[in-house]
Amino acid sequence: MTHDPRLIFAAGLLGNLVSFCCFLAPVPTFYRVCKKKTTEGFQSLPYVAALFTSMLWIFYAYIKTGEILLITINAFGCFIETVYLVIYITYCPKKARYFTLKMIFLFNVGVIFLVILLTHVLAKERTARIELLGWICVVLSTSVFAAPLSIIKVVIRTKSVEFMPITLSLLLTVSAIMWMAYGILLRDIYVTLPNFVGVTFGTIQIVLYLIYRKNKPVKDEKVPEQKDDVTNNDENANTTASDGSGLVDIELGEKKEEKHVEKIEKKQEQVVNARDQTQLNNNSNKTREGTQLRVTT
Repeated sequence: MTHDPRLIFAAGLLGNLVSFCCFLAPVPTFYRVCKKKTTEGFQSLPYVAALFTSMLWIFYAYIKTGEILLITINAFGCFIETVYLVIYITYCPKKARYFTLKMIFLFNVGVIFLVILLTHVLAKERTARIELLGWICVVLSTSVFAAPLSIIKVVIRTKSVEFMPITLSLLLTVSAIMWMAYGILLRDIYVTLPNFVGVTFGTIQIVLYLIYRKNKPVKDEKVPEQKDDVTNNDENANTTASDGSGLVDIELGEKKEEKHVEKIEKKQEQVVNARDQTQLNNNSNKTREGTQLRVTT
């Protein structure tokens, strides 16, 4: 395969564009958080992990040199994930705030410092440093692809795709394809490997969607248990996936969460309406009693 700089740049540029959209996927959620001034119980760990891996890929690109396309998208990733975390810390409960700050200092300060230290201590030459850091990036980026296994399990068990937004699955798959092509053209195994895994899982999700897209949710005793799994693992924790340039926050259970919030709001409205109606009836009864009393008098 020819080492064509134009093809490499085109693949990297397309990867940047698609990954940019993926990084912006949680914006509606954080808009709702700002509007309601509550985090609604979802977790911050995926955003901490996303910031961590973006920082790691920037360090890898810096050590390798010349990887401007990896630096640009991950620099944006660091910025947007920092914004998400600031919003989360502002509106989350005190216990969650303490946990989030602890995770930030542990991963984004402690572990990053440890990786930098080990890279310079264990590997004296630049080539050895690239290899060591590259495999660290591969292991961390590949491990996050275990996250979609939970949603795949739910889809197969319920024979329904209501918990798997196809748009986000397609977006992640396209992103992984672009970065895998970038890695192949650049002959960089450390970028290629995690995105090959990403393409595999993305393809599985798309195939499952095509198989079960017309099916209605199966209502049996096992479904509620799986719904809880999806709510806890995918909505609240916000599933993360690697695009080869770092982690991207993807909320596979976003639609379900919105439905749940809408149901709560409707119930609250019904309670308020019922209370107002009761009060109105009481006032009417008092009025009638007063009128009858005056007539009797």
